[in-house]
Amino acid sequence: MAIDSATPAGFSSQSDIMLRRFLGGMSIFTLVMTVPQVWTIWIERQAAGVSILSWGAYLLSAVLWFWFGLKQGDKNIYLPCIGWMVLNGAVVVGAVVYR
Repeated sequence: MAIDSATPAGFSSQSDIMLRRFLGGMSIFTLVMTVPQVWTIWIERQAAGVSILSWGAYLLSAVLWFWFGLKQGDKNIYLPCIGWMVLNGAVVVGAVVYR
């Protein structure tokens, strides 16, 4: 089956395109929802209860997804991962600093 180059990443149906847009919106939404955690750690200098193991796993996952997205050449994968690596890294480093 040939890939339709007229649609993003070869997606051919309208529902696929809508799902891709929804996922992009959710990426932005979840990044914004992480900002309060970073704020609490770095501005309020409060890292009590923050699991370095959990946030480290999120950071590792973002790095792996970033690498995968680059290999696939898919901006919808690797661009959000840049934000995730920054935010997750900020949480991990802040949790170490303010423990």
